[in-house]
Amino acid sequence: MKQVIESIRYVVENARHVSINTQSIKTLAAHIAKEIPNIPGWDYTYHYFNETEKTLFYLFVLDTINFCFWPPPGHERWTITYHGKELSGYYGLAAALKRAFEKGHPLHEVERLASMKMQELQEILSGNGQLQLMEKRLEAIRELGNYLLAKWQGSPALLVDACKGSAVQLALTLGRDLTSFADFSTYKGRKVYFYKRAQILAADIHASFAGKKWGEFHDIEQLTAFADYKLPQVLRHVGVLQYDSELTRKVDGKELIPHGSPEEVEIRAHTIWAVELLRDELRRMGNDIPAFEIDCILWHMGQKDTYRKKPYHMTPTIFY
Repeated sequence: MKQVIESIRYVVENARHVSINTQSIKTLAAHIAKEIPNIPGWDYTYHYFNETEKTLFYLFVLDTINFCFWPPPGHERWTITYHGKELSGYYGLAAALKRAFEKGHPLHEVERLASMKMQELQEILSGNGQLQLMEKRLEAIRELGNYLLAKWQGSPALLVDACKGSAVQLALTLGRDLTSFADFSTYKGRKVYFYKRAQILAADIHASFAGKKWGEFHDIEQLTAFADYKLPQVLRHVGVLQYDSELTRKVDGKELIPHGSPEEVEIRAHTIWAVELLRDELRRMGNDIPAFEIDCILWHMGQKDTYRKKPYHMTPTIFY
């Protein structure tokens, strides 16, 4: 997305706390090149899918509350059990919502989204441990429901169709119209755009429908990486991202990094920029992989303990 890339360029050029090691970019690109046949596909085991608009409702709700899965200090990590398997984080959320659909919960009824109560949301996400920012999740679901009612006759399909096959337009529309998707910050007086969840929703629709029907986007390759807290953890582990001594102390000490702070904006901007550099290096090697697929590779790497030796930065936010 041009708006994202152009805005983060200024951050990368003026950063004080984060930098990129170009030699590590080349090393990581060579590693990724070996993994190309194993780019993870859409996991239907834990995601609801039935080829109808109900799947769009599922994906819209999923990515509306797809943020901040780490537990508050002193609390257990939130987990659910689905078909005998304990799940946490994103997969826990995906499976919890799938479970709700399988039990007949009307998450596809937009009026229910617009008027959802906390007790209902807690029942949907029932499990062990604590999932933080629950009030924010409820607000976001209600906002989504009211938005679909007010502007799209209660239909996410009408919204997707109105974007005329453009993943970029879908992300920009969400970022413009919904406060929960308005993922941007200010850095040294300039606006910096990320649109993490808005972009990932477009990518998830594309993946879920295998690039067909509502998932047929002609510009899907223009999406950037989805700046969260897992990708920079991986990129730092492999030496691509480097933090100054003060930021290193804060992240390794698990201090909260405020949303919108220079450190946090620099981490997210360099994450996206590093993926663009990886994409360029992979292309030079003869492998043309879109940024959102590189993101997918890095995210799945981050699910392995090998890449969790250094902590991720901890920012309480609804945006990732």
